[in-house]
Amino acid sequence: MKKIGIIGLGMLGNAVAMHLLNSGFEITAYNRTTEKTKELREKGAIIASSPKEVAESSELVIIIVKDAEAVKQIAFGNDGIIEENHEKLIVADMSTIDPTESKNISKKFLEFNISKLDIPVMGGPNVAISGDLVMMASGDKKIFDECESILNTIANKVFYLGESGIAHSVKLAMNLQITMLALALSEGITLVKKANVDPKIFLEILNSTYFKTGMSEKKAFKMIEGKYEPTFTLANLKKDISTITNTAKNLGIELPMISKAEEIYENAIKAGLGELDYTGIIEYIRKNNE
Repeated sequence: MKKIGIIGLGMLGNAVAMHLLNSGFEITAYNRTTEKTKELREKGAIIASSPKEVAESSELVIIIVKDAEAVKQIAFGNDGIIEENHEKLIVADMSTIDPTESKNISKKFLEFNISKLDIPVMGGPNVAISGDLVMMASGDKKIFDECESILNTIANKVFYLGESGIAHSVKLAMNLQITMLALALSEGITLVKKANVDPKIFLEILNSTYFKTGMSEKKAFKMIEGKYEPTFTLANLKKDISTITNTAKNLGIELPMISKAEEIYENAIKAGLGELDYTGIIEYIRKNNE
């Protein structure tokens, strides 16, 4: 497999496509807004005019878009993937979507003899460009085995988890962790600053303990400095938080903390913070305590 299609050239999609291009794969890419295709075009990728055209040129199509509705439009809409009768085409969805939606999309693809894998990832464009993502994969094991070498090019760790939908369940659980860590750091930093303690000392102590995280070792210092250059926007995390709460309802479980977090992130977006990095939630906490 050398011909790979990429649909969705946001920050993550562009970085994945660039890494695969640099790794020697032939890339055909599509994005709804064509200005986001410029960098890949200059590096030698083929830029398609529709998802159908991507499917025509590819053996594997990777979708990296906002939500399930966008996936379905790309797959089944006008000039969608299914309009190309391409034998043995495989679709891999890297978007973060509801597990039930993922299963339904997989079933519909099979009606057109197209196999689909779920391949959501952890890590932003800064690690995607070097192939250092962590990937959760689910779907038909034979299809996974067929794509495994490509998936191992995209990610330095790939976890095969089983049947369709499972990878998205784990991805949502991972984004729940991100949400809580960002809020905990925001409140901890706010607390010590109000107590006239240098928050850097707080982070130094935190990072000397069992409770340190990658976020506390890296992004937290930028949070103190008010630097929120987005690798994953606050608005996008809010979208995923809503997917988590809806999934919890469908599973018949109560997750009280993520429900509260959904309210907080929604209010932060209303306050105009949606395009900041998700760690910009500290600005909402700070403003509420002025």
